[in-house]
Amino acid sequence: MTISSSLSAGVAGLFANATRLATISDNIANSGTYGYKRAQADFSSMVINDARGAGVYSAGGVRATTSRLIEERGSLIGTSNALDLAISGRGMLPVMRDTGLGTAVGDQPLTLTRTGAFRTDADGVLRTETGLVLLGWPANADGTIPVMPRDSQTGLQPVVINANQTSGDPTTSIKMGVNLPATETATGASGDALPLSVEYFGNLGTSESLDITFTPTVPTSGSSNEWTMVIRDSAQDGAIIGEYTLTFDDSRGSGGTLASVTTVSGGAYDATTGELALTVGGGPLSMMIGKLGDQTGLTQLSDSFAPVSITKDGSPVGNLTAVEVDESGYIMATYDTGFIKRIYQIPLVDVPNPNGLVSLSDQTYQMSQSSGSFYLWDAGTGPTGTVQGFAREGSTTDVAAELTNLITTQRAYSSNAKVIQTVDEMLQETTNIKR
Repeated sequence: MTISSSLSAGVAGLFANATRLATISDNIANSGTYGYKRAQADFSSMVINDARGAGVYSAGGVRATTSRLIEERGSLIGTSNALDLAISGRGMLPVMRDTGLGTAVGDQPLTLTRTGAFRTDADGVLRTETGLVLLGWPANADGTIPVMPRDSQTGLQPVVINANQTSGDPTTSIKMGVNLPATETATGASGDALPLSVEYFGNLGTSESLDITFTPTVPTSGSSNEWTMVIRDSAQDGAIIGEYTLTFDDSRGSGGTLASVTTVSGGAYDATTGELALTVGGGPLSMMIGKLGDQTGLTQLSDSFAPVSITKDGSPVGNLTAVEVDESGYIMATYDTGFIKRIYQIPLVDVPNPNGLVSLSDQTYQMSQSSGSFYLWDAGTGPTGTVQGFAREGSTTDVAAELTNLITTQRAYSSNAKVIQTVDEMLQETTNIKR
């Protein structure tokens, strides 16, 4: 009977609008929740019969389906904490529940989130107040990231930062700019060796030195423009690690620059780069003394012995002072000596259909058959965006739009209630006919 179908349609309308009201209330309640993705209720009609020209019509009613618009992105909100993380663009951060600490990450389902306020706990583990632990790939001792599987979370580990950690940076390169006095290679000069000590840092952060002597070749007449450079390493008890014969140009156009470098012993001289390949106590070390004909590096001018510029990499042992995350997802540790070291990389997770992810509490998500399989990208490559420190992603709720939807839903609910009331009155009229 069509009047009973009207009642069923009215009841279906009440249920559908109640569902929409639930999504609206959830959206409004989470308008200030970082990383919240708004829920949406869509209505679809149900048809019982649609025979054209039929004398009767049965109402099918309405059906509500809900979804969470995970693909929508909220605005980035700046904060004062370096480990407040958000993503500018596509992708998600890999996390795990703190209840899973102590078990292999690969034995747990991968959990994702778009933003988080991470802090170190008593054990140095980076986690949020809601118990989400940040996952990443640990770097090697030299700061490089090892090759990891991209379609599995087995290589991921909880990010642990010990506040009391120390680290040193061994010296691997020295650039030396020294001027040798041209008058010392002329007839009648004293021929005394000129000493120079250059500090470098060993593998254990110890301070070592390269003790260098420049001995001029004094001819019987004229000027030789030739020096013997001997390099000794304090880490090897003063052993000679290199001896070279340096000849300088005295022509008008290139006067004072290196004309030739002859290796007597030790590492070879590379004329294309101007570097000596030395081997110190801790391993290889390159010393740049200048290319042939180049005004930088070693020169022979005037009558003064002057170390013009000596620069090197490396640093002594320092204490951790700050940790930040760059746009590529690298966690960089800064020490009080100025040394900056890469300690982790946070990959970004991407799936073909983000809206197909399963929504969990605390703005987290997990894979489903609808979302497709995941892939771990380097931030800023492929389809993924960049990682932003000092930022959180805001809620995608538009309060003004939700209030408008609230008014519309209230009116639709009242109208469906009116339909049920009218059907009830009509059924009473039908019952009264028998009387």
